[in-house]
Amino acid sequence: MTMIKGITVTLYEKEKINEDAFGKPIYKETPIKVKNVLVAPTNTSEILDTLNLTGKKAVYTIAIPKGDEHVWEDNKVEFFGETWKVIGLPQQGIEHNIPLEWNQKWMVERYG
Repeated sequence: MTMIKGITVTLYEKEKINEDAFGKPIYKETPIKVKNVLVAPTNTSEILDTLNLTGKKAVYTIAIPKGDEHVWEDNKVEFFGETWKVIGLPQQGIEHNIPLEWNQKWMVERYG
């Protein structure tokens, strides 16, 4: 039996450090390596649903390991040599009711 294994991705967690003259927040991004993240292409119906709801085109779906406490919403991630931005809200299950090692799914769009 083959075990499912994720990859290490770099999450750029934002921290508000100041505000500009117009009151817009200024953030510092801290790179954090997160191991065992599953990455899969987003299916066609999810791409269209996300595009219709948010105006953003989801390219990949990432699954986050149980117990992870990082902030993923609206942050950048790097994997496959590219930079992506987390979009939308997660699909999340109850940790102890899910048999595998992941309990959160996020969609990402191409960044930059």
